[in-house]
Amino acid sequence: MGSGRYMTAGEAAAELGVSLPTLYSYVSRGMVRSEAAEGGRRSRRYRAEDVRSLKERKERRRDPEGVAEGALRWGAPVLESGITLVDGGRLFYRGRDVEELVAEAGIEEVAALIWTGEAGMAAEIFPGSLEGPSPRVRETLGTLEGLPPMGLFQALLPVASAEDPVGYDLRPAGVVGTGARVLGLMAGVVGGGGAGPTAEALRRGWCPGEPGAAALLDAALILCADHELPVSTFAARCVASSGATPYAVVQAGLAALGGTRHGGQVELVEAFLDEVAAVGDARKVIAGRLRRGDGLPGFGHPLYPDGDPRGEILLRLTAESLPGSSAVGLSGSVNEEVQNLTGERPTVDLALATVARALGLPAGGSVALFAVGRTVGWIGHAIEQYASNNLIRPRARYVG
Repeated sequence: MGSGRYMTAGEAAAELGVSLPTLYSYVSRGMVRSEAAEGGRRSRRYRAEDVRSLKERKERRRDPEGVAEGALRWGAPVLESGITLVDGGRLFYRGRDVEELVAEAGIEEVAALIWTGEAGMAAEIFPGSLEGPSPRVRETLGTLEGLPPMGLFQALLPVASAEDPVGYDLRPAGVVGTGARVLGLMAGVVGGGGAGPTAEALRRGWCPGEPGAAALLDAALILCADHELPVSTFAARCVASSGATPYAVVQAGLAALGGTRHGGQVELVEAFLDEVAAVGDARKVIAGRLRRGDGLPGFGHPLYPDGDPRGEILLRLTAESLPGSSAVGLSGSVNEEVQNLTGERPTVDLALATVARALGLPAGGSVALFAVGRTVGWIGHAIEQYASNNLIRPRARYVG
């Protein structure tokens, strides 16, 4: 296969199952884009996304039922979205490279970009200080001692929803406002409200002794903000399609995110790191897991055969921010041994577990950090779904 974004003529023809003359006819008809490549005037390369899109259209014509079924398992796109693009091993929000956003923006600017298309709208969307939980939410919070942050979010969102009649305004501007209040609620539950942006509220609540941690938490939030249609986002869009409020949309996303095959993977990574720390020999633990078939959580992602850019960015920033951290050293040793033994590269799950361990976040803090960031994406997808005015209602194939 080519570099990810492009294919050679031979690769493109093989992917489509056609001859080279047929491929050239597709190019002449505008079905596949090509451009000059290095290596001489006659050398050309072909856009991989066009080749795959054409292949999917051909498969839909041959076996529409099979394609529909496969689309729900890392297959063909099932709906349109203008939020996130995964292409060539990179991640983009509204056409902006996520690595650039991490360097230049905060989660509020990214939320504004995803929700409205304009990062500069953040100052209008988010107040200068967080209001914090309402008296009723605080009263309810007082009865929930011992729940992890995810449990608190899920318990308190219905209370906040009941106090927010404007939450039923499903026009874009109304949903943007509700999204800001939801994000403020989640940050306020952790940090207690007060001045400062979302990441600062999380730092204040989770690691008050680490004044420089807000920048690292902000980076994690941005890298987790959206990722196409994982199960939590698809669930959120389904709920939005029914006309339910953004509060219900976020509750649906949280319910799916906590599963061990999604955001709950981060907790499996934490257990993996704990095992390595207890044994003191990363290679021995990894070899034992491979022998038992236990798997290596935090490594390998189907969308990124050359490595998850989110994991690479966040691990690098964590090492730069906390170079002497034992958590960074532990994660680095595990990463090195896994790559040596299997060639698999780290995902954002390993990076989130490393951040949580390095900053001493409370139990469940890593998944909650993921959830606060991903709430931005869920609200963005809700805005798109409300605007489409379509109910998501696939059919089932009866096999009884």
